[in-house]
Amino acid sequence: MKMNTDRFSLTVDEYLAENNVLFYLNDAVTQLLEHKEEYTQFGVVRYFAEYFTSVKNGNHVLFREFNYIKATPHNRVSFIHIFWKCFRQIGKNGDLLAMSEYSSLLQLLCPDFPIEMVQNTARIVLMDDAIDCLMSFSDFVYSFQIQFYYEEFVQSVSMIYQDLLSGKSPNTVIVPTSNSVEQLSSAANEERETQKGVDSSIFIECIEALCERLKHKYPSNAAIKEVLQSSQDVSFYGFLMALAKHEGTNQDIGALPNKSDLIIDPEMDQELERLIAQVAISPTSNSSSSAAGQKDLSKRASPRKSLHQRKRIEMESDGSTEETDSSEN
Repeated sequence: MKMNTDRFSLTVDEYLAENNVLFYLNDAVTQLLEHKEEYTQFGVVRYFAEYFTSVKNGNHVLFREFNYIKATPHNRVSFIHIFWKCFRQIGKNGDLLAMSEYSSLLQLLCPDFPIEMVQNTARIVLMDDAIDCLMSFSDFVYSFQIQFYYEEFVQSVSMIYQDLLSGKSPNTVIVPTSNSVEQLSSAANEERETQKGVDSSIFIECIEALCERLKHKYPSNAAIKEVLQSSQDVSFYGFLMALAKHEGTNQDIGALPNKSDLIIDPEMDQELERLIAQVAISPTSNSSSSAAGQKDLSKRASPRKSLHQRKRIEMESDGSTEETDSSEN
């Protein structure tokens, strides 16, 4: 969680609201009551300390429901960061995956993660040409970051874009709704009919007016202008792709490293090498030490989470990627 250097100038209520403290406190109490027998064994004080430590470190979103991981900006940043760390190896190997495969990876971390958001991300990467094409990890993760972190902003810009294409005035107050799939699909259909897009200068004015009244997170005005002023006309998905590639926007969100460092993580590489070395040990000659290692792992992880994780891993190991894809489609 980013530290606000001006936090001492805030009132108590402003600080609590800005950092969503009451939201996390309410969730901590709810989790404690739902799993009272599990957590009260080692003390309530320790439970709260570990809960808020996990929030600070960004590990709290693992295996949580979708409504939770999107509830606060910090949760969204944490989930994007964890997705990168868990599956960075895909980019390192240069593998190309289909939309359904990326959806499966996201659902390993969040079981009810909606495929619609993955479809919208694929439309950004592929400019809505054919969302079943293969995508690189780099293209996907930066586009996913824009779609997920700025979801409400993207929905509102989609509505503005549709109004501009149809000749309507986009100056009305726009309230993002839950119908993001229909909105973005409509924008894509309109875009195919008018490939050149809309006038960039008018688009800038409309988006600036939107940002003044939008209560959710949105990219900086400087980044929006820099992206839109590069050409006279712009398409909806062209605008989103340019934002996804904009380094300033990436730094503002703070979830992913620079593109040149995307596949570099020495600490994670060392941990993977250590785990691979443990797996490589012969089970016949080191059965006792392996059993001890398994006990240590079970003690360090939450019983509820480790059981859930084992189920997900077993499900993924039952079949090939093709079987997973066909089952989801």
